[in-house]
Amino acid sequence: MPLTLIIGFVLRVLLALGIIWQILRGEKEADTQVIWLLFIALLPVVGLIAYCLFGINYRRDVVRERLHGRTLNLFGQMPEELGHGLFPESTPEKVDARFRPLAKLLRACGDGNRVYEGNSMEIITSGLRKRELLLEDIRKAQQFIHIEYFRFGNDKAGMEVRDALLQKVKEGVQVRFLNNNMIGRNIPRSYFRKMAKAGMEVLPYTHIHNGFRSFLMRINCQNHRKIVVIDGKVAYTGGMNLNDNYFYKWRDTHLRIEGPVVARLQASFIDSWVSSGGRLSHPLRDYFPLPEPIAWDAPLKDKCMQVVTDAAENQHPATLLGYEWILQNARDYVYIHTPYFVPPTSLLNALKSAALRGVDVRLILPKRVDTPLIGPANHSVYAECLAAGVRIFERSGAFIHSKSLVCDDYLSIVGASNLDMRSFFINSEVNSFIYDTQTALFGKSQFLKDEEGTMEWTLESWRNSRTWYQNMGSHFMRLFYRLL
Repeated sequence: MPLTLIIGFVLRVLLALGIIWQILRGEKEADTQVIWLLFIALLPVVGLIAYCLFGINYRRDVVRERLHGRTLNLFGQMPEELGHGLFPESTPEKVDARFRPLAKLLRACGDGNRVYEGNSMEIITSGLRKRELLLEDIRKAQQFIHIEYFRFGNDKAGMEVRDALLQKVKEGVQVRFLNNNMIGRNIPRSYFRKMAKAGMEVLPYTHIHNGFRSFLMRINCQNHRKIVVIDGKVAYTGGMNLNDNYFYKWRDTHLRIEGPVVARLQASFIDSWVSSGGRLSHPLRDYFPLPEPIAWDAPLKDKCMQVVTDAAENQHPATLLGYEWILQNARDYVYIHTPYFVPPTSLLNALKSAALRGVDVRLILPKRVDTPLIGPANHSVYAECLAAGVRIFERSGAFIHSKSLVCDDYLSIVGASNLDMRSFFINSEVNSFIYDTQTALFGKSQFLKDEEGTMEWTLESWRNSRTWYQNMGSHFMRLFYRLL
């Protein structure tokens, strides 16, 4: 055999072993690893390219240091007394003792995931209400506005917000807009050039200028957060993006917040901004005013909150671990809204386990989703959930995009994360955990209101409604989504 053929054969074997080692050493579930190996074996070239773009696990210290090193240096320069005031160390005694282990778990997943007390908020369940509040707060801005959104529309809603921001720039207010450009590719460049020409700082989240490794990672690992911070005093976060669907058509859940926890959302934005190549024109402390007495007559006052951020490069999937803890420790009920439901095996087992031990576990999902391929993936786990006693309700009419949870009349979650692999392991996400009875009772009443007019599936009715090819399609799409 010629020497060149031997060398070529050895190189192919080494390459194959390297790929296998890379897949097996990742932190994905074992069945996902097997699917990747099978995919690459069947379609070597396509499978390898797909794995490099979508399959590599970026939960590595070296990637985190590269992306967030500048932010860590900035916050390391913050005066110690200011840092202690803005970023508390301990879990407040106001958090019920039963839920303090959850707060400690989330904090252990990320140093920024701290509990803040003394916050006021409104839970927004109408896009029109968010439009009203957000535009009013933008008009009142005096120093700066920071905006970070997954989707920003070239439509009526997007232009309303854009025009309000341009007016504030004319008034001398600094506006920084982090553009998730991989999702907003259909928006013409002239749209953002107009913003930049007017003096707004517009920055793409994914750009080759930030380094090839970061660029390659962010092609797949998108910024799914929704954050607005105004003057360091008012913040918005939750599930609503900025386009006509969220302002005028869909049912979603969002938060308007004042109080100490605004500093946490501000820190999250600055980290995203700086890691995307952005600069700050003033010393860091200028973006973190110490909390003032809250003048706003908020519906919910003096609440304990924990804003939790996730990203592909973080060591632990905080929100996933939080959901699992809640289901493992719930006593009476767990009610969940989610539009996309393709849970990891660990979360699926936690849902079934909670229902089997008598917890009232309910899910509200849309009857039809906004992306055709996601519907079959959602349906792939219905049967085993229903068999375990999980109650599943499908809502017709306006698409329900809300991502929220309420548990045992005390704990609430309002955030950006869906119950799927992409939200828990791939995208950058932000979710608010709220420790308070009044807030939970509001969320519970809203869930029961949304439940009215829905269709509840039973195991028998679900099985009778399905054809063999629907079941096959659902399980195929479930495999596909597990690769992400």
